[in-house]
Amino acid sequence: MLDVKRLRLLRELHIRGTLAGVALALQYSPSAVSQQLALLEKEAGVKLLRKVGRRVQLTAQAEILVAHTAEILETLERAEADMSASLTTVTGTVKLAVFQSAALALLPEMLTAMVRDYPEVRIEMTQREPETALYETWARDFDLVVAEQYPGHAAPRHPELDRVVLTTDAIRLAVPSPGAAGTVSHLRGGPILHIEDTAGLPWVMEPRGAASRHWAEQACRQAGFEPDVRFETADLQAQVRLIESGNAVALMPDLMWTGRTPALTLIELPGHPHRTVFTSARRASRSRPAILACREILEQAARGISGDAPPLPS
Repeated sequence: MLDVKRLRLLRELHIRGTLAGVALALQYSPSAVSQQLALLEKEAGVKLLRKVGRRVQLTAQAEILVAHTAEILETLERAEADMSASLTTVTGTVKLAVFQSAALALLPEMLTAMVRDYPEVRIEMTQREPETALYETWARDFDLVVAEQYPGHAAPRHPELDRVVLTTDAIRLAVPSPGAAGTVSHLRGGPILHIEDTAGLPWVMEPRGAASRHWAEQACRQAGFEPDVRFETADLQAQVRLIESGNAVALMPDLMWTGRTPALTLIELPGHPHRTVFTSARRASRSRPAILACREILEQAARGISGDAPPLPS
């Protein structure tokens, strides 16, 4: 009989690529991982790993086991979800991955409501970029992810994950308020009314590789210019401060303004683009009551902020 825990280690090696990566993900030592995989080889009676330089590579027989292990883990996860659903109290831990603007807008209200309505559920939240978070949820590092998708830019899809739309928010051009000191007013001189007016001005964007960065660059190019990206940061609050201080312009989603009035000017973009915010969970575990509770409360929080977008300038 093959040991399920050891089979999972083999699957993790397939996902992570190295013994050190498996050890880090599962909080084992690399030697312990190696020993357990050696025992799995004895159980299987075939060679599962071969050395390629300093790395190890899965054999064809190991790949077959990995495919079956994914099915086994899904079955076990469904069994655990069904067992949890049979209980009268919603309990357990939910590991949640969420990107920054959603964390700022949704998490405070969501966590307060979870304590009130589901006090025996423990939420462990980690900030992650959506592309990474979706992969790590598929890999079982997280139970639930709040992710985003920009217009015309599809977020990665993983076959074991579902996708439920949570909300949409407008993306608008954020520029310093009239009269603000800083680089933008020094270079521009006159008012900014359209995205075309920002050609040659300093932009702040997320680092390359982020969906928001790709989308923002394309929006500028479609407007007829290449953006002068002088500042790069994944911290949207830092981006806001650069804009408010008069030193940059950016494209910002409306979730950033939840619970606050921005000290800047927002300008509508051509076509009125909106970003989609959604949740994803593994299909095998999505019926677990604690995950259902988190999604329910997140949806309530999203409905509560749907009317919070700041008004456009007249």
